[in-house]
Amino acid sequence: MGCDATSSSTVPEKVESLRLAKCFDPQQCAQLANPDARILFEETEKGAQLSEYASSFLGLGTGDYSRFGKCFWEFDPIPGEWSFQQGSVMETLAYGGREHVAFWDSRIDRIREMTDWERDQIHNQDQSGSQAWGKSGVGVSLMRELRVTLYTGEIFDKAMAVLVPKNPKHIKAIWAFAQSDTFAESVRRLDHKTIIANGTLVKVRFDLERWQRIADEAGPLPKPDSNDPTQWLFNGRLAESTAPLQVGVARLLGYRWPRQTGQTVSGTAPVPEDGLEKLVDEDGIVCIPSVRGEPPATERLRTLLAAAYGKSWSSGKLDELLSAVDYAGSNLEDWLRNGFFDQHSKLFHQRPFIWQIWDGRKDGFSALVNYHKLDHKLLEKLTYTYLGDWIKKQQEAVANEESGADDRLLKAQQLLDKLKLILEGEAPYDIFVRWKRLEQQPIGWHPDLNDGVRLNIRPFLEADVLRKMPKIERMKVSRGHTPLISLGKDRGKNPPGSPWGEERDNDRHLTLAEKRAAREA
Repeated sequence: MGCDATSSSTVPEKVESLRLAKCFDPQQCAQLANPDARILFEETEKGAQLSEYASSFLGLGTGDYSRFGKCFWEFDPIPGEWSFQQGSVMETLAYGGREHVAFWDSRIDRIREMTDWERDQIHNQDQSGSQAWGKSGVGVSLMRELRVTLYTGEIFDKAMAVLVPKNPKHIKAIWAFAQSDTFAESVRRLDHKTIIANGTLVKVRFDLERWQRIADEAGPLPKPDSNDPTQWLFNGRLAESTAPLQVGVARLLGYRWPRQTGQTVSGTAPVPEDGLEKLVDEDGIVCIPSVRGEPPATERLRTLLAAAYGKSWSSGKLDELLSAVDYAGSNLEDWLRNGFFDQHSKLFHQRPFIWQIWDGRKDGFSALVNYHKLDHKLLEKLTYTYLGDWIKKQQEAVANEESGADDRLLKAQQLLDKLKLILEGEAPYDIFVRWKRLEQQPIGWHPDLNDGVRLNIRPFLEADVLRKMPKIERMKVSRGHTPLISLGKDRGKNPPGSPWGEERDNDRHLTLAEKRAAREA
């Protein structure tokens, strides 16, 4: 006999459960009929298991995801050596978990640049799930409430498993079953662990006729699509998105979602141009105040929004958009100056691709910059041309004894000095990439987009020139507190022979002299 007290989390609750819970007195031979002969404290349903109709496959593990995996928006366009990767979801929805790309080499079925040692460390998990690739199925997140989403054949990570129907005609029934409370409850009866083993998913009872009937009543499966700009299925349409102001700024600065670059994503066709292309800034720098004779950012964004919404655009629509981002009663310039970058960073997983560079004054110099275009030459243009023009204006304002001009000039000149330091790249304003040898480290501001936003943003964080970005966290992360951007140690160990030791420490600074000497050698 026995009773189940696993739902009680504290000792007093378990004591109470043991005192009051109803005991289950099963026939011993009946336990042998349970999946894997598991000891359960309730009778299980009779009938076929899901394993008769579907197979379950665990996803890909890289062992060093900060190196081999990136958010797709860290690229524009996505290079050919990176593959779309599907991941787990926090809530059940038709198409979710599509934020990432993996450094996958399809020619050799292996993560690019992965050493044999790293491959052995993760027990060949870099090939996990390949049996499901190219097929349709249901993705199941293996933690918490087992949230599900449709799977469309891409590489997928090990935080989820994919149920692939043995008969493609059964996918609707399996999708209907997986979305139901019945599925999660049935799995949890078999396994109470936080992370479910993927093989357990198909050991639950499955009534095909019942779920096929429910699926037929629900209608056809939706086609692959998303109005969420954090998903690589998003089509770039501003007015249809869940974050129109964020999409508007990104479009203005020239960013394009994968389907806009001509890529075929999950079988969807590339999207045609929508007319906003003619409003895109050429160099990827849009200053919030008017600089170099260019209209201010507010005016340019308002023009783009009006073009995107067409006849439905009005001042009331703008108020509605600002209310949706907690700027009700404010104006578009206030949101651009003080709200955009913080919200952008949160929406895009603290891997922002539009950077707001400012001098620290709310009425001072502030520019939005497309990270994908921000090479050494463009940073020089921002520093000496855009900021230089702003400094010239402030010098004239000082000569005319305008109020506040002295401090605006001082702050702008300080920003100029900081940007010069980033261009030069002397420590601590350097980029350090822990998987590259000393002679491969960037000298000055010459970032490699393959290294990711997290590492490339460090000089700007050190110089404190980004609007509302977290400071670098070097101390050990305390429980209950996670820094938004951490440049400390990553989980795992470096391969033997790494010049930086076995610890995956990103918080290292190298001098220009060290780098140049290594290159000469």
